[in-house]
Amino acid sequence: MIETLIRFFSLGDANVRFVLLGSLLIGSTGGLLGAFGVLRQRSLVGDALAHAALPGVALAFMWTGSKSLPVLLLGATATGVLGVLCMQFITQYTRLKSDAAIGVVLSVFFGAGIVLLTHIQRSSAGNQSGLDKFLFGQAASLVDDDLRVMSLMALLIMAAVALLYKEFKGLIFDPGFMQAIGFAVRWVDLALMGLIVLTVMVGLQAVGVVLIAAMLITPAVAARFWTERLHTMVWLAAFFGGLSGVLGTFISAMAPRIPTGPVMVLVATGIFTLSALVAPNRGALARWRRHRANIRREQQQHILRAFVELAEHRQGQEVFEPATLAAELQWSTHATTAKLKWLGGRNLVERQDGGWHLTAAGRQEGYFVVKSHRLWEHYLYYREILAADHVDRPADEVEHLLTPQIIERLEHILRQERGINVDQMGNIHQTASGYRAGGRDD
Repeated sequence: MIETLIRFFSLGDANVRFVLLGSLLIGSTGGLLGAFGVLRQRSLVGDALAHAALPGVALAFMWTGSKSLPVLLLGATATGVLGVLCMQFITQYTRLKSDAAIGVVLSVFFGAGIVLLTHIQRSSAGNQSGLDKFLFGQAASLVDDDLRVMSLMALLIMAAVALLYKEFKGLIFDPGFMQAIGFAVRWVDLALMGLIVLTVMVGLQAVGVVLIAAMLITPAVAARFWTERLHTMVWLAAFFGGLSGVLGTFISAMAPRIPTGPVMVLVATGIFTLSALVAPNRGALARWRRHRANIRREQQQHILRAFVELAEHRQGQEVFEPATLAAELQWSTHATTAKLKWLGGRNLVERQDGGWHLTAAGRQEGYFVVKSHRLWEHYLYYREILAADHVDRPADEVEHLLTPQIIERLEHILRQERGINVDQMGNIHQTASGYRAGGRDD
């Protein structure tokens, strides 16, 4: 293992250099174009074009008898472009949607490719062809000439993306505006599809038609978890794709019998899984933390509101036992006591004579929640949105969302239109709330 590590990191072995650079090119270009494809909702177009390239590889070999990568890729590009045109024709001149067009092109072209490959394998030159590597990929077969072709195509793709970046951005987010200012949206879309064809060609030999779609889609969707900005997503997708290529090559070098292409896909999937879990804003853990924080905030405001309304019902009393608060909230005494201790740690309530009372900060927030609840009740009622006996539960849901700006607007509406003294409002329904978290009164 130590010798393998030294051979990999020293890059002294030509085969390691070829596979590493090839995998890096495949991953980075795949992520780069995949970002646009995913946002354009064309995630599976790459898969369809990869399958459409297979008959082109077979036909190029049958016509020329050459296994040269430029010749095979030229044939693959030709049928890939034909696949793009077929999808455009199907969606434009038939009633089929884009997903159906992708399915038709994928299945028909892939079936034709398998038939042609079978014919080649049964011919006299079949044993020497080795074209089956285009199905599942064989990164270890990359040579210096192959890398030159792949590098040239990758540079062409990157240059085209740099030149057409603004057009692609408009195509993704506002094609109607682009058309209004004179751009031919159809041709911009065709240019994007053409670049995806070239990207598929870059990775066809190393990853294969079956897995190349994963290198287009997975790094891009992983990058989407980390940002809301297009240029950041494009760079992140290219980085994640390149990282998948490098790590896939490393793992394959450590276990020589494991093919590089599938390992690259698995590494990309691992990056996607990690992103889906720990991304700061869109990840599952971040969403869980926000959900938990919202629940805690609602419970906190329910308890503070209960203090204020109990003090109104029992004039002069400010200290309440957990059992009294639990009855008002319709919670268990144990849960209410636990929440009171938690609020005590936040300096919103304090213990006193076996009970609890609001601190200054707790009283201020409690009054704000009560006012928010009652303002919304009055608004729903006086705008004739709901009857008086139906406004309580919707107000329970909305009181946690009202900002000071909304409160000010509601006060203005009720004061000017209805002459209501917003500083002395009671519950319209004159019943206990129960502080229900969801639903509506019947």
